[in-house]
Amino acid sequence: MLVKIHESYRKIVAVCDAELLGKRFEQGKMQLDCREDFYGGKLTREEEVIKILKQAILDAATFNLVGKKAVACGVRAGIISKEGIIKIAGIPHALGLL
Repeated sequence: MLVKIHESYRKIVAVCDAELLGKRFEQGKMQLDCREDFYGGKLTREEEVIKILKQAILDAATFNLVGKKAVACGVRAGIISKEGIIKIAGIPHALGLL
């Protein structure tokens, strides 16, 4: 997975399954654009992603997760629930604001 942390008034943690980077998905009026400038971060293993997400909770970060692996890490880290996951063209996507 790719992890990129954007610094803003609060951190935005973007996590994307690596194979989705650069792709665009559309379903009806919904669109998911896995742009490199937003998601193109450091290639990171699952356990490290979970660690980063849990640490970011302490920093009152927001989260943007795309892909089966990324969303599963968000669930395991406790930042999203299964009910908070949507799919766009079959691709899981979740936002978290704590």
